[in-house]
Amino acid sequence: MRIGVIGGGAWGTALAQVAAQGGDPVLLWARESEVVASINASHENPLFLKGVALSHDVMATDDLAALAGCDALLVVVPAQHVRAVLVEAPVGNTPLVLCAKGIEAGTQLLVGEVAAQVHPDAPIAVLSGPTFAHEVAAGLPTAVTLACADANLGAQLVDRLAGPSFRPYLSNDVIGAEIGGAVKNVLAIACGVVEGAGLGLNARAALIARGFAEMTRFGLARGGRAETLTGLSGLGDLVLTCSSVNSRNFALGVGLGQGQAAAGLLAGKLSVAEGAFTAPVLREAARAVSVEMPVVDAVCALLEGAPVGGVVEALLARPLRVEDVA
Repeated sequence: MRIGVIGGGAWGTALAQVAAQGGDPVLLWARESEVVASINASHENPLFLKGVALSHDVMATDDLAALAGCDALLVVVPAQHVRAVLVEAPVGNTPLVLCAKGIEAGTQLLVGEVAAQVHPDAPIAVLSGPTFAHEVAAGLPTAVTLACADANLGAQLVDRLAGPSFRPYLSNDVIGAEIGGAVKNVLAIACGVVEGAGLGLNARAALIARGFAEMTRFGLARGGRAETLTGLSGLGDLVLTCSSVNSRNFALGVGLGQGQAAAGLLAGKLSVAEGAFTAPVLREAARAVSVEMPVVDAVCALLEGAPVGGVVEALLARPLRVEDVA
């Protein structure tokens, strides 16, 4: 199975490295000409994944049409750009493995739903879980969820991508896997705020737990399954992203917690903090299915310029309630 990767950022490059670990050729599409040139000439991506020596079996192109001969395509561009890139990509009935985490602005569609609209004949899978790109590319142990409604295709993809240090677990809950990744990015911003504002470890633990309850409520309302949300693509990803400054979303939250403006924190960044773009869309999507998500609402308020102290006070002043996810 020849793998193509759409997206030459840190995560796309790391996944190309994973796909090439058995000596199979992998073709990576990148928009940036300097990334393409560097990968092909010196087998590295200094712009997004500096210091990682890439397999010689990873080759790069800036021509989407060159991916036409691939047997499966890993889509690793930011969620808000997936539709535009897929419109131009030579997909047909080639399986799409979606690796972006987010919800499309305007439509409130998950990335898999966007892909299905653009290429209705293409089978859809989702790869998601607790992953930092530099660790994956370095061959450190990693486990992820690979969700696919087609069990046979899912098994083929798991076998193709699995390696000594990269372990995909198969699921058929595509919606649940997507929602875990999208929601955790927003919750990671909230945890970063706790860190930046010096609110303590108790507060962070409480926020992770109650944030996970919000993720579960929304996931179940959109058709996901509880066991998926408690797995690698939900709780697992949440724990990782909410506890490390290596997370772009967590780092954004730290800045917000210190009183910096969102616009300044987001300006001029090569890599995208997906949670900043997902938060307002998630807020509207939750309201559309009558799901209460106070932590998500708080993140939206902070991104819109509300003072940290007032937002925290409002959260703590909410009525006391029974601990559940309803």
